[in-house]
Amino acid sequence: MMNETFRFKKTIETEEQLRQMIGFPSELVNKKVISYLDHNCLEFIAKSPFLVISTSNKFGFCDVSPRGDNAGFVQVINKTHLIIPERPGNRRIDSMKNILSNPRVGLLFFIPGLGETLRVNGKAKLVTDDDLLNKMAVKGKKPLLGIGVEVEECFIHCAKAFIRSRLWEPSSWTEKSLLPSASKMLFKHAKLPNTSADAIQERLEQSYSKRLY
Repeated sequence: MMNETFRFKKTIETEEQLRQMIGFPSELVNKKVISYLDHNCLEFIAKSPFLVISTSNKFGFCDVSPRGDNAGFVQVINKTHLIIPERPGNRRIDSMKNILSNPRVGLLFFIPGLGETLRVNGKAKLVTDDDLLNKMAVKGKKPLLGIGVEVEECFIHCAKAFIRSRLWEPSSWTEKSLLPSASKMLFKHAKLPNTSADAIQERLEQSYSKRLY
């Protein structure tokens, strides 16, 4: 049983303390941030099939959520604006609720096999412009809305975390039979009556095969 009264004994409370321990970034790192999407960022986004979006509400409660589709699913409008299609999900709408109360967002774009990632920070709005959404239709189904982002910062992030984690190396992956089971976790967490982990697994499989768009 975990100790529920646990408290961290030693913590850092100021940026000065943190700088004394970590140090300062190099000139290259300081100067790598730009305020618009240049052709390098455009190429990265065009080849990215997956991103995570971080949001927080007006009280500071945070959320990080994945978004993915075919490479280039994020539509770049111009050098300072892009839009992410909102595909069918579980209807919790955590990210979108947060955006309504606090527009600040952070995006992290991934390209499979590439260690470096692209970070984009800015302000978001929930967009229902048909001329934009129609361009992001898949199998004849356009998204009901999109997350439009006004870019304020973008920069490349180094590959150290991917190198350490060996994320893109199949030889490091856990055998499928030993992976955590989402259906078992949902069954234990939700505690719904008259259901089972197998029934939840069936619901998940139907959702994955029939309700992607």
